[in-house]
Amino acid sequence: MTGILTPRVLFLASLSFLAAVGLTGCGSNSFSFGGDTHNKMIVSVRDQKMLLVRDGTPVKSYKISTSKFGIGDRPGSNCTPLGRLQVAKKIGDNAAIGSVFKSRRPTGEVIKPNAPGRDPVVTRILWLTGTESRNQNAFRRTIYIHGTPEECRLGSPASYGCIRMGSRDVADLYNRIGTGADVFVIRGSIQTKSESQASASL
Repeated sequence: MTGILTPRVLFLASLSFLAAVGLTGCGSNSFSFGGDTHNKMIVSVRDQKMLLVRDGTPVKSYKISTSKFGIGDRPGSNCTPLGRLQVAKKIGDNAAIGSVFKSRRPTGEVIKPNAPGRDPVVTRILWLTGTESRNQNAFRRTIYIHGTPEECRLGSPASYGCIRMGSRDVADLYNRIGTGADVFVIRGSIQTKSESQASASL
């Protein structure tokens, strides 16, 4: 489910990230909940991928799923909000891969990937909070990055608003980032933006 990026793709993705979220200017982190300022995630709705960036350098990509209902932040919409969010809480330290959570508490059940007829939150939860007016409801709407047993559906929109990941991927991400890390959800393609930005800079 994960991919180590080639040097060219890393370079292009880095340019894309800087262009998409405007991290090249001074004061770009003036609004922050504190904590992890080294790691940032960029989530492409078009690509259904997440790119993890540490200190400006892309380090890993993950296959994800955003909402099957589209993008937005209206309560009750089941949409995935766009814009800059941050990791407000991390839940699931040391839980077994496939551990089922209900209301953010482990139930004691552990299920395997693609268990038939099952679609709970599993493995880890990164609870997101919005930093902009267009995603101000995210925390109250309980928008998470979380594990899903429906790993066969990753790579296409399938969630009810959250950002879904495979269990091993979300455990890996959880261990790499801390609270306060930025999550940028964008409409467009990471690679397309990278290539156009790279061409413009040559």
